[in-house]
Amino acid sequence: MRVTQRRMRRYGAAGAAAALAVTGLAAAAPAAAAPAGVCGFVKVDEAPARPVTIPDDTDLPQTGTATVAVTTPHGPMTLTLDRAKAPCAALNFAHLVTAKYFDDTSCHRLTSYPTLSVLQCGDPTGTGEGGPGYAFRDELPTDLPGQPGDPTGKRRLYARGVLAMANAGPDTNGAQFFLVYKDSYLQPHYTIFGTVGADGLAVVDRVAAGGVAGGGTDGRPQIPAALTTLTVG
Repeated sequence: MRVTQRRMRRYGAAGAAAALAVTGLAAAAPAAAAPAGVCGFVKVDEAPARPVTIPDDTDLPQTGTATVAVTTPHGPMTLTLDRAKAPCAALNFAHLVTAKYFDDTSCHRLTSYPTLSVLQCGDPTGTGEGGPGYAFRDELPTDLPGQPGDPTGKRRLYARGVLAMANAGPDTNGAQFFLVYKDSYLQPHYTIFGTVGADGLAVVDRVAAGGVAGGGTDGRPQIPAALTTLTVG
């Protein structure tokens, strides 16, 4: 399964969109540190869901971490951004937080497959189709544990607590992201850029316990999941 954005045309070309099926979240390993200015931020031909500028990556932090404090109706969440593992994705997320892009948004998708359990957020439209109006390159994992018993050897562990980017294909990262609340196995096509703290996992667990609206294993959460405010510490 894939964790994707429903619609996103990159570099002005149609057809980069992938189905919003969460079919193969893979665990991401640390990516090589990216030199400044090589994140590949580029404008796409769809209007941003909310007005926001393209991040400036000419002075790209590539060490240490940053903390993001999130308020929700279900309690606080603490996110830790890993600037060494995924400097471009960490820079982008902090940029969007500072721009208030995520404030007062809903998490539009919950999955509870045996090998994929995530809450997907980051679209101000709440539909899974909205993006920031730009895309940037992947920072994919290379050393995540494989799935026991997988004959293909392709699926990798995205462990509980992982924070990763959703996408619509290679190098189409934008703003949508997912939080893993149970160990999940995917092909390593998703940039891991941080972790969710124990407080945040408690919030996600509460939402996940309510299941998917209308039943099933993939769709809008029955218990509304909202991000009220986000602040970079």
